[in-house]
Amino acid sequence: MTMTSTVLQRPTATATTTVEKQAAKATATTARKSRSTMAWSHEKLRFSCIDNIGLKQLWKLIALDTATPPAEKSGNVEHQQPKATSNCNNNTNTENALELSAPATPLLLEQQQTQSKPHGWMQLSGHPESIVPTSSGIVRKRIAGIEDSEVLAYQQISQEPKTSQIVPAYFGLRELQGQHYIELQDLLAGFKDPCVMDIKLGSRTFLESEVSNQTLRPDLYQKMIAVDASAPTSAEHEAQAVTKLRYMLFRESLSSSHTKGFRIEALRLRGRAPLKDLKTCRSSEQISQTIEQFLAARRSVQKELLKRLKHMRLVIEQSAFFNRHEIIGSSLFIVYDDHRMGAWLIDFAKSRQLPPHLCVNHRSPWQPGNREEGLLHGMDELIHAFEEVYARSSSHRSCLKI
Repeated sequence: MTMTSTVLQRPTATATTTVEKQAAKATATTARKSRSTMAWSHEKLRFSCIDNIGLKQLWKLIALDTATPPAEKSGNVEHQQPKATSNCNNNTNTENALELSAPATPLLLEQQQTQSKPHGWMQLSGHPESIVPTSSGIVRKRIAGIEDSEVLAYQQISQEPKTSQIVPAYFGLRELQGQHYIELQDLLAGFKDPCVMDIKLGSRTFLESEVSNQTLRPDLYQKMIAVDASAPTSAEHEAQAVTKLRYMLFRESLSSSHTKGFRIEALRLRGRAPLKDLKTCRSSEQISQTIEQFLAARRSVQKELLKRLKHMRLVIEQSAFFNRHEIIGSSLFIVYDDHRMGAWLIDFAKSRQLPPHLCVNHRSPWQPGNREEGLLHGMDELIHAFEEVYARSSSHRSCLKI
């Protein structure tokens, strides 16, 4: 078996910075021209017999862990509610299983119901109506307006050749029926029944402006005790209310975001329904087991993925855009099939330019006002987790050889 490791090369054409009001036919033509300049760089890899043995054994375990009952059909949409389990949460529910052939966006895999959407369309989280697929390898993401933070982020990133290689290709703005969209590369185009993982980066996944109000809120207290009745302090129990900041920090502590700077949001294994509710996967062992299941003992994939992640980290460290921006809520999107793999940083809706007097290193602990969010801290910890899985795989191969 051979596998090609792939890294997308961005088209040389400049991204459009004004709102386009052309017909859909013209857009498809432009997209085809841009895509014709895309190329995949190939490096041939071979799987050893031991790799394949490990793969078969692990897939047997995964089949047991993620076994799904027959789907119940309703109209044209197939809904699956399997009793799936994961190493992180025994109550994990799997919803809306279908083939994967859609854009990268941050959370869960969700089937769309519009017949005009491409076959196999799937969305990773967010509101279903916020993403509109096309048949030309482009997806449209709804935005508030032409001054939206995500628009500004992609426009600035597209001016940095190296940085633009670690995010989806940006094709500009479009206005349809009074609604504004950004047009982005469909990251799953060309992959066949791939494995996909979405990882939220950062120790803090909320903006400081979202938690500036110090009003005590009974509703957030009720949400807190519904999860953990022992979480509030004595004073909070007495007041029966907490601030939004207190609640948000409590919520972050339930996942690996607070300690490791990343959390696994969702994943999808080949031929399987997607798994969500992975936010409580927070211990090192739980994370390692989840990554092992995702990578299915494919050492060639592990090696290329580590190489890609380290390259992305270096680019972020050297990027002018990342040096002057706070990056909240962005995700790392990883996908692979039998022939290629890819990883991109996605979702810049909460990116904010820093005041001139402030600078961040994306690794220091957050304190109110310093705007640190732990983006690179999360990358460091994530790379370490993948390295540990790779080392375990090497150890297993050595045992088999003996």
